[in-house]
Amino acid sequence: MNGLSILSRGILLALIWWLLTGGDAASWWIGVPAVALALIISIALLPSSNLVWHEFLIFIPFFLLRSLLGGVDVARRAIDPRMPIAPTLFEYPLRLPIGLPQIFMANTVSLLPGTLSAELSTNCLTVHVLDCRGGFLAELEAVEQRVARLFDTSLKTSNGDE
Repeated sequence: MNGLSILSRGILLALIWWLLTGGDAASWWIGVPAVALALIISIALLPSSNLVWHEFLIFIPFFLLRSLLGGVDVARRAIDPRMPIAPTLFEYPLRLPIGLPQIFMANTVSLLPGTLSAELSTNCLTVHVLDCRGGFLAELEAVEQRVARLFDTSLKTSNGDE
C-alpha cells in the first residue's frame, strides 16, 4: 500500500469521525487515537484498491437519489391497502472482481430501500427483493456499473471476458 493510499484512507476516516461528532473539536482527543487505530486495522484487513475519488463524489448523489426514490416507493407500498408487494430471493450474478468491489456492492444494495443483500458468495449476490415485478434487475445493474467505475474496473461478461 503506497503512502498516498494510506493518506487518502486516513483522511476518509477522519472525515467520517468529523461527521459522526458533528465537527466537535473536543471530540478529537478521542478521535485521533480512534482514527489512527481504524487506519491501522483497515490497512491490515482491507487491501489497497483503485478507488477513484471523483467517481465517489458522483456516486454519492446517485446513491442518495436512489435511496430517496426507493424510500418513497416503499412508503407508497406500505400505505396502499392492497399491499402491492411480491417478495422474493433473487440470485444476481456479479461481474465485479472479488474483494472490496463486491463487498461495496452488497453493502450498497442493503442500504437501498426495497432490497437487502442476503448472501454474498463468489461472484453471486443473493438479494431479497420487496417486489419481483418491478425493475429491480435494472437497478442492480446500474449500481454494479457505478461501483465498477468507482473502483476503476471493468465488468466481466458472461463468458468471463472483461
